[in-house]
Amino acid sequence: MSDVHSSDDGSSQNSSSDQPPRSLAEQVSFSLAALLLTTLVGLICYLWLGKRGEAPPNPILVIKPVQKLSGQFHVPFELTNQGDNTAASVQVVAELRLTDILTETGEQQIDFLSSQETESGAFIFSQDPRKGTLTIRVASYKSP
Repeated sequence: MSDVHSSDDGSSQNSSSDQPPRSLAEQVSFSLAALLLTTLVGLICYLWLGKRGEAPPNPILVIKPVQKLSGQFHVPFELTNQGDNTAASVQVVAELRLTDILTETGEQQIDFLSSQETESGAFIFSQDPRKGTLTIRVASYKSP
C-alpha cells in the first residue's frame, strides 16, 4: 500500500509531510520558548504550593537618633513588616515621660504595609526626649 494520494488537480501528495527539516534558528527558538514556559509554570507552582503567605504581619520598629530642628525634637523611625501577610492601619504610638510624668504623646497611622515593605516617619516633641523616657511601639494593626 502506498502513501501517495491523488488530489483534485491531478498532482500527487505524500501523506507524510514534505516540509524541509527545521533550521537551527527554529530549533533554538523553540527550545528557548519551551524552557521559558517550563520555568514560568515551575515558578507559579512553587509560589502556589510553597509556604509563603503563612506568617502573620510582623511590624518591626527601628528608632533613629533624636534630631533637634527649629527648636523641636524629631525622633525618626522606620517600620518594616517582616511577616508574610499585609498589615493595614498600623498604629504607632509614642510616649515621652519626664520625671515619671507623661509629658507628651504622639500617634502615627500607616495605612498599608505589605510583606517586607518599610515605611518611615517621625515623632516631633517640644521637649528633649533624651532627658526622659521615650517609648515608641506598634499598638495595633488590621488584616486587610
